[in-house]
Amino acid sequence: MKTKIVRIGNSQGIRIPKSLLHQCHLDGPVEVDVQGNQLVVRSASASRSGWDEAFRAMRQAGDDQLLDRERSSPFRWDRDEWRW
Repeated sequence: MKTKIVRIGNSQGIRIPKSLLHQCHLDGPVEVDVQGNQLVVRSASASRSGWDEAFRAMRQAGDDQLLDRERSSPFRWDRDEWRW
């Protein structure tokens, strides 16, 4: 499908037919990116999307341990003086 670049205020844009938007499931916020000489438009992912599953997998793998344990601190001040 061919379309023309049109003036939209001080910017330019293209009109995307509703059928294409529906086909690509673009019905909310989108991300626009340049890849080579192509303009790519895709659904914007929700922030922190997939974090619950990632944390669950970390727990199952035993990968959810603290990296900086209190007793492993090399500084006496951290061990003796710091108060939470």
